[in-house]
Amino acid sequence: MKYVSGLVLIAFVFGLVVIDWGAPALADETPKVLEFKTMAGVSRPYTGGANAIRGVSGGGLPWVLNSAKGELRADGKLEVKVKGLVFDPNDPVVIERGLAGQNTVPEFRAVVSCQSVDGNGNATVINLATAPFPATTGLGAGDAEIKAYVPLPSPCIAPIIFVTNPAGAWFAATGQ
Repeated sequence: MKYVSGLVLIAFVFGLVVIDWGAPALADETPKVLEFKTMAGVSRPYTGGANAIRGVSGGGLPWVLNSAKGELRADGKLEVKVKGLVFDPNDPVVIERGLAGQNTVPEFRAVVSCQSVDGNGNATVINLATAPFPATTGLGAGDAEIKAYVPLPSPCIAPIIFVTNPAGAWFAATGQ
């Protein structure tokens, strides 16, 4: 009887260990909707509202960035990290205004744009903005990181992630 009790105890302890080892892995199992390792800064043709992408207007001047990465998960968890998101130092208007290579915007937002289907079965675009998050300002600045949740529509087809100013004009978008 002591032998059987020992086996039950070992099985119980082993079961707890297996459950404990499995729990962290399950937390990371939410499927990725989008993962990216680059973004494109808003270039001259996309500044302003004339060539808005999915209803999101470009910033008023061209922007460039050193690097970006992030991911969007099916539960709406969004992580975005940008470095060196600044006014384009090679744009003549930016140079003329004395803004070359600077970020003058102390807060950015992220916008998740999805193609989806409305209640009538029609194609629609849904843009979801995060709360503002801090960005470094000044010459060579433009670093920011966001971790937020957005309520994704179902389905969320062909998502695009934008980094915008607080009013919603984009400075960088997923793509190259």
